[in-house]
Amino acid sequence: MALAKIIKYEGDNTTFVWKSKIKDFNTMSQLIVHESQEAVFFKNGQALDVFEAGRYTLSTQNIPLIKHFLNLPTGGRTPFHCEVYFINKAQQMAIKWGTDSQVQYMEPTYKFPLQIGASGEMTLSVSDSRRLLVKLVGTETILTQENLVAMFRSLLMSKIKPYIASTMQNAPYTIFEADAHMDEFSSNLKISLQPDFEEYGITLNKFFVTNIAKPEGETAYEKFKDIHIHQYSDIAEAQLKQRIGIIEQQTEAQKIVIESQAIAQKRAQEGYTYQQERSFEVARDLAQNEGGGDMTNLGIGLGMMGGVAKSVGNIMNETLPTSQPAPKTDDGLENFKIKLEKLKLMKDSGILSEEEFAAEKNALLKNL
Repeated sequence: MALAKIIKYEGDNTTFVWKSKIKDFNTMSQLIVHESQEAVFFKNGQALDVFEAGRYTLSTQNIPLIKHFLNLPTGGRTPFHCEVYFINKAQQMAIKWGTDSQVQYMEPTYKFPLQIGASGEMTLSVSDSRRLLVKLVGTETILTQENLVAMFRSLLMSKIKPYIASTMQNAPYTIFEADAHMDEFSSNLKISLQPDFEEYGITLNKFFVTNIAKPEGETAYEKFKDIHIHQYSDIAEAQLKQRIGIIEQQTEAQKIVIESQAIAQKRAQEGYTYQQERSFEVARDLAQNEGGGDMTNLGIGLGMMGGVAKSVGNIMNETLPTSQPAPKTDDGLENFKIKLEKLKLMKDSGILSEEEFAAEKNALLKNL
């Protein structure tokens, strides 16, 4: 029989706490602790020392050779009890959680009672080995993920339900937008739950909400869901129409500018102004007027025709070459030409008939 034992971890990586099967071992026994582990040495019912990674020699009151005689009064059993617990401090990932019933809260935006459920995963690790053993494990020989979740289930449910209700009721987003804010929702719940785990020497490293169970099909929920959808769809439609209207106005304005530039360029090429063009149009309208035979209208037409003729004459003069001087004529001949041009314009516009034009021309010729 070996005088000293070698005590080491023999569990798996999904175990939080594992109690060595070797107990009441002799003094000088060797303790081996692996990386990411801690070992707690209990002696006579008290947690004395916490050992990190390394090899250690344990001192107990169980002394080889004389141990048999010391144990005679107790029937061969040592009164100097000792044992070792191994604690896995690696992060335990993908530990599932979920509410066991619906959580009710008052929806803040639409002010109606709503029941939801939630589920997800979390990552845990041991932060205080001694506290975990004293407050949670006790005399158990093993603490697995399943055991830990089972122990924490009632605590988790009693804490997480109020936290979910409070978080959703104070959130700046509605239940219909919660999926887009899952990270924020998870972070807020983790902050709320962290102190509850720390009390037992466990750190809540990560906490994820992966699903929010909404009351699909309930009358009240579906009613407010339609209101929410229409609210944003109507706003989006109005904004789209506004943008289309602005684009159409800008297009029409640009079209007018282009047309105006084309007309101005045409006038410049043909050698007349906007005012001259308007004079031509007024004279044409007067010629087409049914009352054109009236003497008053005729007088106006004659005056307008004079302006038109002058405008035409100016245009012609501007288009003539300036390198050669215009031939000189006397005033009588010049006046005759001007009056004759006016008569031609009046005849062409329909104000004068052929007979009236001939009579007026003969009268001008007699006055030369």
